[in-house]
Amino acid sequence: MSSAVPIPHETRAVASGSGRALAGFLLSGFLLALLGAILPAWGYHRDPPDFVAVGNYFLSLGIGIVAGSIAARSIMQRRNVAFLMVFACGISCLALVYLAFVAPPASSWLRVAGLMALGTGAGLLNMSLFHAISARYQADAAATVNLGGAWYGLGCLSATLLVAAMVYSDSVRVILVCMALVPAGFGALYVRTPVAIVPQANQPALRQAVQDFRSVGAILFALLLFFQFGNEWSIAGWLPVFLLRRISLSADQALLILAFYWLCLMTGRLFSAMVLPRMRHGRLLLGSVASALFGCFMLYFTDNWFGATMGAFFLGCGYASIYPLVAEAIGRRFPYYHPGFFNSIFSLALLGGLIAPATLGYAASALGVGVVVGIPLIGTCLVMVLLLLIWLESKVTGR
Repeated sequence: MSSAVPIPHETRAVASGSGRALAGFLLSGFLLALLGAILPAWGYHRDPPDFVAVGNYFLSLGIGIVAGSIAARSIMQRRNVAFLMVFACGISCLALVYLAFVAPPASSWLRVAGLMALGTGAGLLNMSLFHAISARYQADAAATVNLGGAWYGLGCLSATLLVAAMVYSDSVRVILVCMALVPAGFGALYVRTPVAIVPQANQPALRQAVQDFRSVGAILFALLLFFQFGNEWSIAGWLPVFLLRRISLSADQALLILAFYWLCLMTGRLFSAMVLPRMRHGRLLLGSVASALFGCFMLYFTDNWFGATMGAFFLGCGYASIYPLVAEAIGRRFPYYHPGFFNSIFSLALLGGLIAPATLGYAASALGVGVVVGIPLIGTCLVMVLLLLIWLESKVTGR
């Protein structure tokens, strides 16, 4: 009669810590999806519209992410990854509490400062998470990427549903204070979370990662994610305001359609990851681009909630397969895992995801809110071109 081999306590603790770190991507999605969901509660769909201020909000959030990613390196040199995770959660919590007390009619520049602090917390968090999941990634890269993406999408969905549930029943201050409890809870969870870091001897030198980042392939991948995240977040950041102004939906209806968009994006990515080994990638890509373009046209021409819902459905499903395709290609092209390298690509993608809606704010102030759909339409075509260039580059180099 055989007996089970006992698993050492340290091994169980490290596995648990890695799982908690991976779940931290839920918090990352929660923090970054907040702005698109909170804009109706702040009243930016009403006349006179101040779309320039909204553009400043997204831009400051993006600048904060870059600043946090840079500051994270020096913090980790003095402390450890576990400290950085807790510190990032603390900054994010304080930033949300601060934003709760500077809602309109307070000056928009006060909210710009708060959103920059929130972006800094998200940038610190992302860097710490990429280091904390290094051991898990090297053990099972595909499962780690898919699970991390699922947690991230769930965080975006959770933030939107929370605001939708409270948008009429409570003040904006109460909503943001309740949202601040989420990073506070993660911070408490990470206080005693063990983090296993892959020894530097098992990782490539940072110089090698930097050289790879300068290669044509890595630049194309980074640009692809830059524009793709820009497409996704242009819709995520502006969809409620667009629907409120063009179709005159209620705030909770517009937010529920945004939540449906996040749901389609999240479940579509999981489905795409399952069918990728069994389906020709070119066929999946063409279907995805066609779906996204059709969704853009539906959103632009619709005048009712059903058309808006179907537009969000086709956009979410169309955008869903792009990330799994790119993640699989990055895994093949760069089989090693270096936290700084992957965080650089991810941060650049997030920056694109926030610069695009910022640009939409400035464009919408001059051209009207209809441009919200036009720019993702162009961005989808750019993504198609970049994917073809990546395919051509891989054929030429034999990689």
